Amino acid sequence: MTKNLLFQDPAAFATPLLAVFAVDIATGKDEAPSPALLSTSDTLANAAAPWLGSGEFKAALGETLLLHYPANAKAERLLVIGLGKAKTFSVHDVRKGAGVAVRFAKPRGIFELAIAFPEDKALADEHLETLPCHRTTRALAEGALLADFDIDIYRSDRKDQAIQAVTVIAHEGDKKTQREIQQGFDEGVVLGEAQNFARSLVNEPGNVLTPTELGKRTKAMCESFGIACDVHSIDKILELKMGALAAVTQGSSEPPALIVMRYEPAVAPPEGSPVLALVGKGITFDTGGISIKPADNMDKMKYDMAGAAAMIGAMQAIAQLKPNVRVMSIVCSCENMPDGKAFKPGDVITAMSGKTIEIMNTDAEGRLVLADGLHYAKTLGATHLINAATLTGAIGVALGLLNAGLFSNDDETTQSFLNGYAVAGEKFWRMPCTEDYREQIKSQIADIMNTGGSRYGGAITAAMFLKEFAEETPWIHLDIAGTAWIDDNKPWQSRGPSGVGVRSITEWVRSYAG
Repeated sequence: MTKNLLFQDPAAFATPLLAVFAVDIATGKDEAPSPALLSTSDTLANAAAPWLGSGEFKAALGETLLLHYPANAKAERLLVIGLGKAKTFSVHDVRKGAGVAVRFAKPRGIFELAIAFPEDKALADEHLETLPCHRTTRALAEGALLADFDIDIYRSDRKDQAIQAVTVIAHEGDKKTQREIQQGFDEGVVLGEAQNFARSLVNEPGNVLTPTELGKRTKAMCESFGIACDVHSIDKILELKMGALAAVTQGSSEPPALIVMRYEPAVAPPEGSPVLALVGKGITFDTGGISIKPADNMDKMKYDMAGAAAMIGAMQAIAQLKPNVRVMSIVCSCENMPDGKAFKPGDVITAMSGKTIEIMNTDAEGRLVLADGLHYAKTLGATHLINAATLTGAIGVALGLLNAGLFSNDDETTQSFLNGYAVAGEKFWRMPCTEDYREQIKSQIADIMNTGGSRYGGAITAAMFLKEFAEETPWIHLDIAGTAWIDDNKPWQSRGPSGVGVRSITEWVRSYAG
């Protein structure tokens, strides 16, 4: 896809489809919707006015109104997209609105489109707070790119509906405003492409994306963007005494992959500066092992490496945004399979840290590979840790499919992450991770068990297990099991892998760059 940013009157741009946004400025609970166009272009306002006043279009989020050959505009079609109530909408709704424009165009064979920058000055001050132009343009670019992703890559009758060109059009402003808009657009392209790369990895079936193949694709990405990358297999894992990772992989005929990425900023940070480690769970297929899963929905377990994909995508973005902070990423990748060599319930294994683990359930394997990944990152000098994993179904029970779970041992580190929501727009909810939960993972014969003693608080006991390996190092655990896969098509995004975490993790890293 070609991505363009222009500064001109959007009505004067020739395009098959021009998207413009509208909001509902009605404020009373019982007041009828009152759509208003977010554009100062008289041409576009005049073309849309009869329809905005008809009552047919209410400007609800994702609602569309299509006008053919709008008078005095060079666009063949004008698509008005609702963003919801003016009092409550945000740049995150703008991201969705840009996605709606692309998803509207794709099935209609419209391969080029333009999106008009939403101009809040088109409304009276009492209706809307000022939209930050940098974040708004970033959201436009992200939304358009994310909406172009589809999962049907292996269909023999697949029709290529990929968008060939998207142009964002903003009215000319002062030089400072133009610089901010350009910077936001450039960042949005970087983040959107990185998130789509993560989604493409998650979308691959397990017979294609083996741990070895994940290592190859990660290394190729790193070579393209100037990141140091080493991919190790079982010999290195055994040499490092990663007993937890080795136990999970021993039931599979596919060799594991230990992927280590390193980003070094162009200017060395001051001595004593943070060293951040991004640790990802990379189970390329999870049967549950000896504690085998039910057959229903097991096909979805190709997504069990979504945490690793989020870290790989974040590293791609970090390499281009170039924050002045050292970052490493550790991906522990393998399959969890049941054969004669597979680890078993009741086994006791020794992690790289030296802690002994009683295996209560082999389907709680993600926390095992992360345990070794977290400890390894510390031995490489990490001062701050963040991990992401499709770790527990329990997090979906607790939070539904809208928020991912966040656990941490450090309030300041947590706040640094949550502050990124204003830009990234990904929803995470902090869950408890206090010492009184540790009792649930105590073992009778080893240091800890890999599951809690009951089904209650499953997401929390999983986090408590990981906390044992983070120890005193500031650490965040993201449980994305409920949000890493979208089951239904949305007006702004296809069903399939979401790529959740890429934007938020990147913002967290940038928060340490000063």
